[in-house]
Amino acid sequence: MTGLFKQPTPEHYYMATRSKKTSSKKTAKKKTSAIRSKAKKASTRKKKTVSKKAASKRSVSKKTAANKSAAKKTKRKVTVKKARPKKTDTKKTSANKSSGKKKIRKSKRSGVKATVDKTARVASKVAGKASESILDMLNKKGPFTGGADGSTAAQGMLGPNPVVGVDYEEMFDGAKRALRSLMVNPSVIVDENINLLGELVKVVKGTSEVAPDPRDKRFMHQIWQKSGYYKRVMQSYLAWHSSVYNILNSSKVSEKDKERARFLMQFVTEAVAPTNTLIGNPGALMRVVETKGKSLLYGARNMLDDIVNNGGMPRMVDESKFQVGKNLAISEGNVVFRNEVLEVIHYKPHTDKVYKRPILMLPPQINKFYMVDLTPGRSFVEFCTNNEVPFFAVSWRNPTAAQRDWSLETYIEASKEAIDAVCEISGSDDLNLMGACAGGFTMATLLAHYAALDNPKIKSSTMMVTVLDTRSETLLGMFASKSGIAAAQKRVKAKGVLEGKEMAKMFAWLRPNDLVWLFVANNWVMGNNPPAFDMLYWNADTTRLPAAFHVDLLNMYITNPLVKPNSIEVLGTKIDTSKITCDTYVVAGITDHITPWKACYDSREILKNTNMKFILSSSGHVQSIINPPGKKKSKYFNNPDLSLDADSWLEGADEIRGTWWFDWLDWYKKEQGGKLVNAPKHLGSDKHPPTDKAPGRYVHQR
Repeated sequence: MTGLFKQPTPEHYYMATRSKKTSSKKTAKKKTSAIRSKAKKASTRKKKTVSKKAASKRSVSKKTAANKSAAKKTKRKVTVKKARPKKTDTKKTSANKSSGKKKIRKSKRSGVKATVDKTARVASKVAGKASESILDMLNKKGPFTGGADGSTAAQGMLGPNPVVGVDYEEMFDGAKRALRSLMVNPSVIVDENINLLGELVKVVKGTSEVAPDPRDKRFMHQIWQKSGYYKRVMQSYLAWHSSVYNILNSSKVSEKDKERARFLMQFVTEAVAPTNTLIGNPGALMRVVETKGKSLLYGARNMLDDIVNNGGMPRMVDESKFQVGKNLAISEGNVVFRNEVLEVIHYKPHTDKVYKRPILMLPPQINKFYMVDLTPGRSFVEFCTNNEVPFFAVSWRNPTAAQRDWSLETYIEASKEAIDAVCEISGSDDLNLMGACAGGFTMATLLAHYAALDNPKIKSSTMMVTVLDTRSETLLGMFASKSGIAAAQKRVKAKGVLEGKEMAKMFAWLRPNDLVWLFVANNWVMGNNPPAFDMLYWNADTTRLPAAFHVDLLNMYITNPLVKPNSIEVLGTKIDTSKITCDTYVVAGITDHITPWKACYDSREILKNTNMKFILSSSGHVQSIINPPGKKKSKYFNNPDLSLDADSWLEGADEIRGTWWFDWLDWYKKEQGGKLVNAPKHLGSDKHPPTDKAPGRYVHQR
């Protein structure tokens, strides 16, 4: 492209001619006169020479004359060639003299356009030829081996799905199909690159309006706007980044193939961000100056520690600042029930009265339960116990290879025992269940099991960020395939468990900008300690999944049992979600990247016989759950008409400031809690006496 910019424009020709317009006319006339004089003298000399030679040596004279004649003709031709451009220049100068101002204006308007048009023509020809070669290459079948065989179960998750997994061959095949689609119509690539070229010209001139997303923390430092250099660096990167994904989005392939291509592409597009380097990160350079170079040592120390002790991933949180039971999960309570799989914690109410029908929380099996009991002021448990809600929570045991045979039925059976214990302690015939993410998946299966038994043990359910249809267009379901599932099943059976840290790593790569490279810049490039944030500490405090349960989850991606009635059997009952009739409160996050809100909204069709209320939080996956009062930017959307499609529902929804917690509390008190009774003076019961203090014993297992 550099060569194209060096091509002279009409303006260049005009300015060069105009600068010499006064002298060129005189010079041209003088040179024309000299040329004619020389030609006349040459002709006279030729005639004299031929006459003298003819008398003495006719044959030699002829040859000499012929040679000289040829030489004179050649000289005359060369002289004429030199004269012609000057004559042309004279005419051109005359023409320019009469219409010079018009040409300047026209040149200014069309100069850039001519260059861009020429670029487009050249690029189109190149792309057309290149696309034929690339198509030939793409049509050749060959395996993508993509990586060494590993010994850990998580190596079955070679793609971005921590639960299902996908191999590299499948991802590359999807990317190849997307690229093949683009090569059939290379004009898409050409047009987008022309647009990018135009935008880069604006960046250089300082007129570009490209700006980062307000939520993009990489470019929040004020120097990105104040420094002309760094602003151009940022805008160039963002313009290129947008162009790359615009090209991909133009490919005529399935959404799954696009998603696979995006996943591979983001390894490059996010890694080359200027903030990931010292010279491209103004904040890092300023910190080098402020610390007199010590930040470089701190960054190197952090990087080496992460490579040795954290699997090469940058730490997201300063774990030294938190301790479960000390400044996390400190709500008052006691363990009132324990079996091999779980503990039940009964929390102390902080009011004189409580509602008769309690809440029992079923957390996801891949995380610790204290997501609902973080630091004071951010604890859902604290919120409930301060508002007359009797609250119980399940804490799963962290399995090892010795528990490799724990299956979905194992967790369902253990949950039933917990439900019986909670009902006995509270003196209620039924209770309200609450589940999140994978815990909601387990809860829905449990509800269908109770429905098959015609057992009205559950009054209502609260499902938070839960997708019931495994074929939904989610980042998890997008990568599910028979080959990926088979590979994951084989490896997890060999190991006995799926390691939580490996799952956390895969979850991080779902959003590499926010969950990987942001911490690379902070910890390694700038030499800062990772942040001390309770939610990030909880996220890093993972658990393992036993092989049998993991295999059951993988099979659910094939059978889709919560959508297809009677496709699986649990504890002797066929699972049919259409038989579930309890009231349901569903919460989704509008920016959730793991369980997209539209997929959560589809639960209304699966749980079609329930009285459902759907709430859309303005946050992401975990932040939608941990949404305490007092956050200025908190809001949610509510629309009682669930007959609408997702987009129409949102368009007609009311935007409500604040947290959805109060809306849920109102729903619980009016319809699910039952009557108010005196708060218990002691936790547990005679049959289920209190033992260990909250947060219990299982939560400390590593």
